[in-house]
Amino acid sequence: MHTPILSLSEVSFSYFTETEQTPAVSHLNLSILPGEFAAIVGPSGCGKTSVLSLIMGLLRPQAGTITFADPNLRIGYMLQRDHLLEWRTVEKNVLLGLEVQHRKTERTRANALRLLDAYGLGAFKAYYPQQLSGGMRQKVALIRTLALEPDLLLLDEPFSALDYQTRLQLSDEVYRIIREQKKTAILVTHDISEAVSMADRVLVFSKRPSHVKTVIETGFSAALSPLERRHVPEFLPLYDRVWKEIDR
Repeated sequence: MHTPILSLSEVSFSYFTETEQTPAVSHLNLSILPGEFAAIVGPSGCGKTSVLSLIMGLLRPQAGTITFADPNLRIGYMLQRDHLLEWRTVEKNVLLGLEVQHRKTERTRANALRLLDAYGLGAFKAYYPQQLSGGMRQKVALIRTLALEPDLLLLDEPFSALDYQTRLQLSDEVYRIIREQKKTAILVTHDISEAVSMADRVLVFSKRPSHVKTVIETGFSAALSPLERRHVPEFLPLYDRVWKEIDR
């Protein structure tokens, strides 16, 4: 049996203002296995992004524990917006995280450029972000994150700013890249189809203050792309199960 790469045990967190306390997460328990692709869904405002911030260390729980299998675990965080710097080329944007972390070496630079080549952006490394499509910009953001060689990827609605067709195409590409790179990933999304088609397990959160209400194993072969999964007979029943859990 594999040891979880990440475990949250009885985690609670609230936001405070001068006049009130707003509980976001209450007695949350979850674990993520190495190499797993997990998706978190739930009602709007249930604290999904707060959980990613807690895992990342941007927020600290008021109660409970967050445990990593390796204390030196590297985490990559991909946000809803690409946050590319418009005055830097694609290559320089991809190298930005390495520069900020003082980890830019010949090896890490070569690895970042190899990722650009491997995933169809090598010919665009001298381009500026405004010359790219929305989907290409998000791929640059993903490669910038992968260049940091993370063990765990946190994906916070990374396709939400894109049109529907681009979302479908990019979810396929991101899934393929994550599988090829053998990364562990947690995706937060409002899109049930996206969650079911990409994840090994879907974690359904309750209303705020959230906890894990239900865990649904998708059972798809890892060889099937998200787009292919949307067309197999098992997809609609899984979608309905997740929808009903969120709705009730």
